[in-house]
Amino acid sequence: QVQLVESGGGLVQPGGSLRLSCSASGSSFRAKSMCWYRQAPGKQRELVAGITSGGSTNYADSVKGRFTISNDNAKNTVNLQMNSLKPEDAASYLCYADFGRGHPYWGKGTLVTVSS
Repeated sequence: QVQLVESGGGLVQPGGSLRLSCSASGSSFRAKSMCWYRQAPGKQRELVAGITSGGSTNYADSVKGRFTISNDNAKNTVNLQMNSLKPEDAASYLCYADFGRGHPYWGKGTLVTVSS
């Protein structure tokens, strides 16, 4: 049973930084891609950033230049370094992994609050 567990969320002031981590366990295969999505109350879930096993990355326009996604293929982990956080970045951040076999997997999310 594959499980994704996120960590690193919390309360930060505007302009601050947080680093999110997600670890996938229970699979003997390397994830083909791992992503971070976020969902704020009353809003649709949106893709924040994604990375493939080959290292290709993509970002939402709203986070380009502020967020950086990275991965460790051997450990099936993905990280999201978030700098210059804004109040509009506040959301539950969910990890997503696609192993290319069957359905993708989701974590339960880690909450990011940006407030002074």
